[in-house]
Amino acid sequence: MIPPIASKFVAGETSAEAIEHVRALNERDVAGILNLLGEHYDDPANAAADTQSYLELIDDIGRSDVDACVSVKPSQIGLDVGADTFAENLTEIADRGAERDVFVWVDMEDHTTTDATLDAYEELVREHGGGMGLCLQANLERTREDLERLADAPGKVRIVKGAYDEPASVAYTDKDRVDENYRDLIEYMFESFDDGVAVGSHDPEFVSLARELHREHGTPYEIQMLMGVRTDAQYELAADGVEVYQYIPYGNKWFSYFYRRVRERKENLLFALRAILS
Repeated sequence: MIPPIASKFVAGETSAEAIEHVRALNERDVAGILNLLGEHYDDPANAAADTQSYLELIDDIGRSDVDACVSVKPSQIGLDVGADTFAENLTEIADRGAERDVFVWVDMEDHTTTDATLDAYEELVREHGGGMGLCLQANLERTREDLERLADAPGKVRIVKGAYDEPASVAYTDKDRVDENYRDLIEYMFESFDDGVAVGSHDPEFVSLARELHREHGTPYEIQMLMGVRTDAQYELAADGVEVYQYIPYGNKWFSYFYRRVRERKENLLFALRAILS
C-alpha cells in the first residue's frame, strides 16, 4: 500500500487504482497518461513481464469508459537487453493499442537511447498511420533535426525540457539556453506539425506560449503535466477549453519515483513534510 506521503504523486500500486484515478480526473475534463513504474531491466523476463502488464492495461482501458492512454519507457520493455527485444515488445504494445483504440506514448530516456527509440517509434507510427506519440527533449542539441525528421510522420510529439543530466558534448547545460531552445522548438512544431503538439511543461510561460501559437496557427495542441504538480492549474486550463493530460505513474516501484519528485522541487518537499507532521 502506498502511504499518504507518496499518494500525491503516484496513483496506486495496481492498474485498477490508476484507472479509478483517471475516472476522477475525467470528471474535471482532464485525461490521463498511465505509466507503470519500472526501468533499466537487463533481464528479458522482466521486460516481458512489464510488456504483458501494458497489454493488459491497454485491454482494461479499452473496456472502460475512461479517457486515458499509456506511456512506456524503452529501458522498461527491453532496450537494455537489446534493440531487437525493445522493438519486438514495443510492436506488441503498439499493435494492441491500435486494436483497442488506445493511444501509446513512448518516453525518451538519456541521450544514449535516442537513436534506438526514435528508429523503433518512427517505423511503427508510420506503419500504423498514427495512434502513437514520442517524447523529445529540448536540452539535446540534436532535437531540432529529430523534429524535422518526424514533421511529416503521423502521430504526436511531446516536447519537454529534459530531466536527464546530459554531457555538454551533446546537450545545452545552461538553463536559459535550454529555455531558449525549448521556445524555438515549440514555435517550430506549431508551424510544421499537422497532427498536434504536446507541450510537457508546468511553466506558465510555455503554457501561455502554446495558447498564443494555437491562436496564430490553428494547430491542435495539448498540455501535459505530472500528477501532483500544479493540479489546480490543470483543472483551470481544462475548464478553459484546453486539452490537458495528466501523466500518472503507478505500480509497486513507487518509492524511487516519489524520491525524485521530492528532490526536484521545494514545494514537493514541503508537501511531504506536512504529510509526515499530520
